[in-house]
Amino acid sequence: MIEKNSLEEILQIALQKGGDFAEVYLEQKKTTGIACEADKIERVVTGNDVGAGIRVISGENTLYAFTNDLSKKGLIDLAEVLSRAVQGTKQDLVINLSKFKPTIDFPIIKRPEDVNIDSKVEVVANANSSARSVDERIKQVTVSYGDVVQNVTIANSEGLLVEDERIRTRLVINAVASDNGQIQTGYEAIGGHAGFEYLEKNHPEELAKQAAGRALLMLKAKPAPAGKMPVVMAGEAGGTMVHEACGHGLEADLVQKQLSVYGGKKGQKVASELITVVDDGTLGQKYGSFRFDDEGTPSQKNILIENGILKEYMYDYLTAKKEGRNSTGNGRRESYQERPIPRMTNTFIAPSKDKTEDIIKDTKSGLLVKKMGGGQVNTTTGDFVFEVTEGYLIENGKVTVPVRGATLTGNGPAALTIVDAVGSDLGFAIGTCGKDGQGVPVSDAQPTIRIPELIVGGILD
Repeated sequence: MIEKNSLEEILQIALQKGGDFAEVYLEQKKTTGIACEADKIERVVTGNDVGAGIRVISGENTLYAFTNDLSKKGLIDLAEVLSRAVQGTKQDLVINLSKFKPTIDFPIIKRPEDVNIDSKVEVVANANSSARSVDERIKQVTVSYGDVVQNVTIANSEGLLVEDERIRTRLVINAVASDNGQIQTGYEAIGGHAGFEYLEKNHPEELAKQAAGRALLMLKAKPAPAGKMPVVMAGEAGGTMVHEACGHGLEADLVQKQLSVYGGKKGQKVASELITVVDDGTLGQKYGSFRFDDEGTPSQKNILIENGILKEYMYDYLTAKKEGRNSTGNGRRESYQERPIPRMTNTFIAPSKDKTEDIIKDTKSGLLVKKMGGGQVNTTTGDFVFEVTEGYLIENGKVTVPVRGATLTGNGPAALTIVDAVGSDLGFAIGTCGKDGQGVPVSDAQPTIRIPELIVGGILD
């Protein structure tokens, strides 16, 4: 986007009056969004967003500014504004950028911009029709499609220069069923660091039927029981619990601000020896994957908890610098308008050897969670509350009737400490993770696990 020698000059100007580190982040993003509501295509939106952010770090202070003017003059003007805000000593720097090549790749078969808009609309319309065809009790269906082609260039005063392209495609389906005054919903979402081929491979029409089927299933579900009981969380439930109740607490900025229950516990036992937690941004086609993070650090696999022992936190450049170490490749930002902060990528509990059917057979009674909904977590204490959107009773080692209205209440570290079974399966879910007002694409996963005791909240019927 900008010539190398121009980037070198911009960085030198940003640090000319002092400062320890400067960075330029350039972004070009093309997006497409299609939404179907009320049985018709409501919106087809395409757009381009282009901009740059410049960051200067001076001691404990971070200065950040952004612009849509990508001319050399526009960027130099922005760099000069930041340089004047730095309290330091005048410097005569010579910065030589060296381009760093990626070590991993994400092959794209069908680039989104090469697929005509009619084909994308057809996918959405067919998914809508498929969900509605399941049963006349399906009263409402919303389908949303999105793709993004994001090109970034990152250069910093330590001589780093990287270029990366991220292509993501996703589809979200929500079905609402109604009968005799009872209303229930079913939700499915797929997406990945992939092109349009991802949808062709994952069969949107079948996905729509699954969403509709879940809504219908919950219509006939009985009210969930309440009280303390064993909970088996199926792999297909996704990794909501590991993401919310554990993952955020392992982000280094929260640890350094003493806002994490995991602070100061490296090398200590924080979970069952059956639990290994991994954050891996290198996984092929996963929604949270990339070649480089938003600071130019190569994507990598980080083992956060290994056999119950806390091994690592997730760092960006700034939090790593405070501890005199290297970033773990977790510096992420929503766009050029934001500064990078430590964020998860693809976070999961590693599978073990237990078979799902054996875990259920070995559970005399309890709740089987097949699908998780939203929830809240306090990262300082680890306390959480999660909704269950598809659950079943386990009675005498067998899955019996579906239940609705269940919630799970507990403490993340405490729950992970008592996990007594971990399956050999692994189910991923996607989402947009929010933190400090920024949203970034992530995925999370877990195998089937059993927590011997959690508080289950039910409903009165």
